[in-house]
Parts: sequence; C-alpha cells; structure tokens
Amino acid sequence: MPHDHHDHDDPHALLPPDPALRVRALETLLARKGLIEPAALDEIIDTYQNRIGPRNGAQVVARAWADPAFRAALLEDATPVVADLGFFGRQGEHVVAVENTDEVHNMVVCTLCSCYPWPLLGIPPAWYKSDAYRSRAVREPRKVLAEFGVTLPEDTAVRVWDSTAEVRYLVIPRRPEGTEGMGVDELAKLVTRDSMVGTGLARASGA
Repeated sequence: MPHDHHDHDDPHALLPPDPALRVRALETLLARKGLIEPAALDEIIDTYQNRIGPRNGAQVVARAWADPAFRAALLEDATPVVADLGFFGRQGEHVVAVENTDEVHNMVVCTLCSCYPWPLLGIPPAWYKSDAYRSRAVREPRKVLAEFGVTLPEDTAVRVWDSTAEVRYLVIPRRPEGTEGMGVDELAKLVTRDSMVGTGLARASGA
C-alpha cells in the first residue's frame, strides 16, 4: 500500500554512515567465529551483483511493454508471474508491480531498513539504504527525484511506496517513444535499475 508518513528519524540517523566499513567489520567477526564462510559469501554477492543485477527485472519490464496480457497479469499479481520466470526466493517472496503513467509516477523506498526485490534487481545500491533517501523520499519526493535528474510535469502525481519485509515493489517505467519495433531483448537494454525503483526513467531509444 502507499506509504503513510511516520517519522522514523532519530538522533543517530544524523551521524555520517559508513556502511562498507561496518559490513566488513561484521563479516570479519562472523568469519572468526566460524558462522560464515567468506568464499560462499563472496559467491552470493557476485551472483546478485553481477549475474542478476537489474537484468532479471529489466526482462520483466521489457516483456510487460511488449506483451499486454503479460503486463495485465503482472499488475494483477506479480509474485506468481515472476516466479514462473524463475525469479523468486529470499527477498522476493511477495512482489507487487506498479506502473508509471502520464498521471502517476511511482517511487519506492524502505523507510525502516533496505527491503528490496533482490531476485529482480540484485543488491540495493548504497543510496537506497542511506538515511537521507529513506527519510527525504517520503517528505519531499519531487526534490529527491530532481536530484536524480527526473523532473516531472506538475500535473503528474508522485506516489511513494514503502517496501517492507512482506511486500517489495517493482516499478514498470513508461516505455520510451520510438521503440514500437523492438523485441524484448532490445527493450530490456533500455531499462535501468533506477527506473525500476522510480528514481530514474528508461533510456531513450538510440541513447
């Protein structure tokens, strides 16, 4: 459901985060205790970051652009649709697809942590997990979008969706003009990770 505003800010959120340092320290601690195997962890990260990345989501979006029946099924209940394509598992148990139109631009945030559809988009980027994005996306979404280079018409509403441990969202960006003759693989190349979070637009044809 759309985000209903609650203030999750606390004084600690004002401290400059250094997630990479904290992650490395935690990984080292867990490895020393024998709770994780670093090589296995590196394999998981490589899978989500380089093999999945946003590629799976891009294929879903491209097919939704090209196939009206698939698009309708995706918007009605995305979870079984993407599961049938093999995109399921941890961090992707319940996926909801929302579509950008002339009237509405959708944007996704996780205000409490960093819930994100890993099987579709890979590992969430650092900015998605930042305190600034998590708070400002709710309070001033148009300003945040402008900082990402997205300026919308005044009559286009911005709808912010709060991703949770139970529900994760996939934005279907607007299809670029001049792509009517393209196939799914060509269309997928126009779909960016940010466009599937709502902080970007799909690439223009020929860009």
